[in-house]
Order: sequence, then structure tokens, then C-alpha cells
Amino acid sequence: MDFFEAQARAKKRTSRLVALFAVAVVGTIVAGYFAAIFLMGQASSRVQRHGRYVEYDSTPAIEQPLWQPRVFALVSLGTLAVVGLASLYKWSEFRTGGAAVAESVGGRRVDPHTTELNERRLLNVIEEMAIASGLPMPAVYVLDDEPAINAFAAGLTTSDAVVTVTRGTLEKLTRDELQGVIGHEFSHILNGDMRLNVRLSAILFGILVIGLAGRGILYSLRSVRVSSRDSKNGGGIVVAVVAVGAALMIIGYVGYFFGRLIQAAVSRQREFLADASSVQFTRNPAGLTGALRKIGGYALGSSIQTTKGTAIGHFFFAQGFTSMFGGAWATHPPLDVRIRAIDPQFDGKFFEPAEVVDVAHEPWARAGHPGDVAGFAPGALAKSAAQRPPAPVVAGESRTSGQVAGLIANVGTLSTTAVANAQDILAALPPRLLSAARSASEAPVLLYGLLLHDEPTLRARQRTLVASQAGSDALRTLDELDAALRSLQPGQKLPLLQLTLPALRQLPAASLNAFFGTLDELVHADREVSPFEFALQKLLLRTLAVGQSPSTAIVQIYSFNAVSDEIAVVLSALARTSDADEAAVAGAFAAGTAQLKLLEGKLTLLPAEACSLAQLDAALDKLATASGPIKQRLLNAAAHIVSADGVILVAEAELLRAIAATLDVPMPPLDGTTPTS
Repeated sequence: MDFFEAQARAKKRTSRLVALFAVAVVGTIVAGYFAAIFLMGQASSRVQRHGRYVEYDSTPAIEQPLWQPRVFALVSLGTLAVVGLASLYKWSEFRTGGAAVAESVGGRRVDPHTTELNERRLLNVIEEMAIASGLPMPAVYVLDDEPAINAFAAGLTTSDAVVTVTRGTLEKLTRDELQGVIGHEFSHILNGDMRLNVRLSAILFGILVIGLAGRGILYSLRSVRVSSRDSKNGGGIVVAVVAVGAALMIIGYVGYFFGRLIQAAVSRQREFLADASSVQFTRNPAGLTGALRKIGGYALGSSIQTTKGTAIGHFFFAQGFTSMFGGAWATHPPLDVRIRAIDPQFDGKFFEPAEVVDVAHEPWARAGHPGDVAGFAPGALAKSAAQRPPAPVVAGESRTSGQVAGLIANVGTLSTTAVANAQDILAALPPRLLSAARSASEAPVLLYGLLLHDEPTLRARQRTLVASQAGSDALRTLDELDAALRSLQPGQKLPLLQLTLPALRQLPAASLNAFFGTLDELVHADREVSPFEFALQKLLLRTLAVGQSPSTAIVQIYSFNAVSDEIAVVLSALARTSDADEAAVAGAFAAGTAQLKLLEGKLTLLPAEACSLAQLDAALDKLATASGPIKQRLLNAAAHIVSADGVILVAEAELLRAIAATLDVPMPPLDGTTPTS
């Protein structure tokens, strides 16, 4: 699965969605126009009184011309205004990101520090996949009131993504099955499906609101009675209002009918792709098919109880609502068809899941990481990690051109090797640091600790800074973490940073700003900024900023020439990080620029003072608004630079991942990196 190709496909689907939406709106306008002509004709009838009753006389309605341009224009403008404003309202409701979608259907945010076994297992699986893919760790939600088996991913960008599961998913699935479901949802995140889903929800609401308005009018008249004491035209007004309400409801639901057809058509094919990607990620088809077979055999299946979820039915892992019109509204393919696409030998039999999966006694391979949670056998994870084969690229080994190309080919993907590597990384992280990373109060202190210098005098000054800025409690926590922090290997630091993101997102704005201020002072305490310090600060600022305002992540630049200066800064900074020898720097820079044929002859190696980390910071901010093809070719050039000497140092890998993250491109940890000497 190519990340950039998947993103391009998502944009094409968005264009098709707009076209289909236009067709649905035109249909709504036409229905509204004919309804208006009919009502105008009926309004010309005279209404008479007979005691307590109101009835039409037999005078025929005045025949209205079939084509009335003025009426058509008014209906068109009114329909467009209502649909447009309603869609904008729903979009504004969801524009804050995936959390708004999850909370709109009753989702409860899972505490990253939870010790509840089912929730801990869920977080472990998602942590593995986040590290393996290079995605920011998404927030996790549970639908406590939903006993069926289902899940969804939502968000506008990778920085504000959330993964939501039902209570039934936690209780009924084994770890392998849960991993298959989560792999499916990560595919939607990596394929760019989430933003399309949110747009589709806003569009559907815009079309449906006309029908809702009509239903509201009829509902408001349920207690109205017309008596002889009413005014002469009172009964006629009621009849007219009823007619208008009925017409609006019919018009709205005509549009909604076609809107649901659009929803189904857009969604079904993507489910096959997500299933295939999940199997590719986990290399365990039985996990995903097991979850689908349990849904088929479970009395509640994947049905969602809350009516609030109807508008996001296309988000879910499996069909969440009853499909009418012979399956034409179905947002997902039938379960047996999905299973046979994975396992052609499927015998058509489903099975009923156990009442509750026994997480505490499930073997590690299906239960999850022990971490700091009671109930798991100590050492089980380390044993499992030790038994796995080593990574294919070892430290210091020369990389072939195919392996260099693989660095970018792995962008935005998951693989069995990457997942196993993520499991090893999690297994090797000290439990005390994992606990701190998942705590909103301790995660900032953990990141302070990652920035502490080895030089005693400078380290003491930084500790004093932490005490003055964050308080004595923070300093005590720092002391508790000190031994574990000193044991960290360089390549473990950025994955640990990824795990802190859900906890940091829970901080109020004032606390987050104070945290950023302290972090900046720690970075500049020695009046120098190392590649790791730059990477840590840039990753945090970019990810959390986009997570808070995902609608700001928009594409504005489509021309390579418009960002040629910024590209030169990025490639020059990387080349100078790779080597101190000027000839080697020039060679690495040339290897990178050779990948940018459209800028051939326009890129010049900059002196060190012109491509400092400050200039790199500004250049990346502008490049973050560039189109996918620009980002893809830039990262390909960057990969050739950092691997020009055959070895990728940790400093180079960290800087490359920071660049990718700033461009909103998830990059997995790089195997075979060696510490900077």
C-alpha cells in the first residue's frame, strides 16, 4: 500500500463525492419545485366552514403553469441555502477532529494510564501499531452502552485521529481478533479515508435537514385542534402548514434516499481494501476473519443502538444499522463476502463468541503486553520478543539502493516486521517510563527528562529550571525516572515520545503552553539545539497543534518552484547532519538532489549558517502546506541523503522522522540505525 497513492485516491473519491452530492441536491431541488407548484395550486382553493369542521369546497384548484422560472429560482436558492448552511454546521461541529465524532455518539475516552485489563490490552495493540506505522498515538474511546462488536476510526488528520471500539469488541474478541479489527481501522487512517468520512457525514446531514424540518413541523402540530371558535381562516392555515410540513419531509427524504445511496457506494469498496491491508499488517488472516465470524454468529452482531450513530454508519468496521431497499443502503459488504475475500475456503459457518474473553489468563500472544498491569506473567513479553527473528538490517550494515527506496516505500504503511519491531521496542522500554508516558501529570516530566544533558553542571542547571518552572513535585518525579531514563537507548526516545501524545492532549491550554515554554528553555539551556532536541520539539509542537486545530492542515502549494528555496534548506541541513567532511556533505546533497528532476540545476548546497535548525524550522512550516507529490519526492531525496554513506545514524533518523511528521507523513522507526559518535 503506497501512502501517497492512497492519499491521492482519497482526494479523487472526494471529487466524485462532490459530483454525486450535486446530483442529489439537484434531485432535491426538482422535487421541491414540483411540490411548490402543487401547493400553489392547492392554495388557490377556497376553504369553507361547516360548524366545527373545516373542509375544501368542490371548486377545482387553479391550474398552475408547469414551468415557472421565478419559482424554480426561489426553490433552488432556498434549497442550496438550507443544505449548504446545514452541511457547514455539521462540518464545523466535526472540524475539531476525531474526538468530536467519538463523543457525538457517546464515546468515553480511555485513560492512557488505565489498569483495566480489557482497556489495557486495547491500548497495547494500538500503541504497537502507532509505533510500527509512525503515526501519532491516537486517542482511544469506548462506547460503553454498545454491547455489539464494532469499531471506527475518525479524524481529519493523523494528528487528531481517534480509534473507538464498542464494549462488545473489548469483551468478545481475542487479542488476535482485536488486532485484526484495529489493523482495519489503521488502514482507514493511513489511506486518508477519515476526512472523506467526515465530509460525507456533513453532506448527508445537509440533505437530511430538509426532511427533519418537515418532520418537526408535523410533530409540532400533533396537539393542534381546530374548533368553531377558531378564526375563519384558522383551519385553512393548519391544513396549509400540514401540507408544507409533509412536502418538506417528502422532499428531504427523497434527497436523503439518494444521499444514503452515495454513502453506501463510497464506503463498500474501501472496506475490502481495509480488510486486505489489515491482513497484510498482521499476517494473521484468522484474526480478522475470526472477528467477522463472531459478528455473524453473535445475536447482536455489529448493530449500534444509538440513533446518533446513523449519520456515521460508514465509519464503522461492520454494518452498524439495518439496511433497507435490498441492501442498496448497506455501507459494508456482506460478512460472508468479506470473509471469502480473505479466506476462499470459508465454509459459511459463523460462531457465537464466548460471554467474555478471559484476558487475564489468555496467553501473551493473544492477550497483550504485561506492562505494569497485574495479571500477566512476568517475563512473558521479553521471552516472546527474544524468540522473534532479528530485524533484517543490522547496525552499521551498508544499505543497497533497494533498501534506500524501501525507506520511503514504508512510509504510511504497516508490516509484520514493523509490528514485531514495535513490540520489541515496547518490551524493552522500562515499565516506569511507560507508566509515566501514559499519565497526564507525568508525561511532561518524562519529556523534560529526555532533554537532560549528560554534563553534570548543565544537567544541574536544567534540573533547577524544571523545579522553578514546573514545581518541586515535577523534580521528585524526575528523580524517580532518572535511573530508567539513563538506561534508554537513543532509538527508544522518539517511540516513547509517541506514547505520551494521548496524555499530553488532555492538558488544558494553559498547562500545555507552560509545558512548551519549559521545554523550549531546556532545549536552549546549552545555547545549542541538537538534531534530537529539534526533532522532539518539532514533533510535539506540530502534532499537538494540528491535533487541536486539524482544519488548519490544508494544501496550498502545488508547484515545486514555489518551495525550491525551502527544499534546498531541508536537504542542506540533512546533508550537514550526515557528515562533517565538506566533500562527503556535497556528495550526499548531490545524491538527494538527483531525485528531484523538476528542480535540476536550481538547488544549491547552502552554507551551515543558511541551513541552521532555525531556518529548517521555518522551511518545514511552509512545506507542510505543499501537495503530496512534493512531499513524496522531498522525502525520497532526504532518504538518499541520510543513507549516502551506507549507514543511517540515530541523529539522521530522528531528523528525517521529524521532517516527515511535520509534513503529516507517518514514518516508521528505521531499523539498523547507529548512535551518533
